[in-house]
Amino acid sequence: MIEAFPADYAKARVVPSPNHGERAGGVSPDIILLHYTGMPTAEGALDWLCREESQVSCHYLVYEDGRVDQLVPESRRAWHAGKSLWQGETDVNSRSIGIEIANQGHPALPAFPEKQIAAVVELCRDCGERWSIAPERVLGHSDVALIRKVDPGENFPWNILFKGGVGHWVPPAPIGGGRFFQKGDQGQPVEAIQSMLGLYGYGIEVTGVFCEKTEGAVAAFQRHFRPAQVDGIADISTLDTLHRLLSALPKFRA
Repeated sequence: MIEAFPADYAKARVVPSPNHGERAGGVSPDIILLHYTGMPTAEGALDWLCREESQVSCHYLVYEDGRVDQLVPESRRAWHAGKSLWQGETDVNSRSIGIEIANQGHPALPAFPEKQIAAVVELCRDCGERWSIAPERVLGHSDVALIRKVDPGENFPWNILFKGGVGHWVPPAPIGGGRFFQKGDQGQPVEAIQSMLGLYGYGIEVTGVFCEKTEGAVAAFQRHFRPAQVDGIADISTLDTLHRLLSALPKFRA
């Protein structure tokens, strides 16, 4: 393909997609949103992301061997998040840089190769530095599209990204016994759980009822931050991990 724009990321090959538009209100990206392609091959994903009829795109596609293609300029609004919500913002596409990572996804969810993750780390660091994106705003699609999306999945190595200077992370608390909360529970403890998830950014209302949306938010949190067991049950391990993540945010530090 003929290069229609200069690459924002120096190591990227430019493969233009027609699926993009203006960022609403002229906002600059302040989220990096990670996906898996969920298709058998990276080449098939690239073809789909560049087809006008697909109505989907992303800014970058990262191959298994670490190669990176840029499909949409960072100044433009790529179409990757769909119906989504984070910290009250419903137009996540306008606020984000979308990165698709070649991986077949669920149910097999193959391991992400080291070269691919190293490339994701470098790309995220580059984008984050260029746009001054806060670490806690490096997110997965499952974080912003509760229940509807589960990518990049529980096998995605967020801890390795953090070691490389990307994202927000604390070691997850060990899974053990103790009190837990699940779908159908009600009361003040459920309100507290919903409040903490909302404070972190998840799109959830404080109702005091552990509903399907609350279960989805807990599962999304687990998939990102406590991936050893993703069941939507707010156990002590999940709540302790969430509390320590909140405490580590700059706005909540004493």
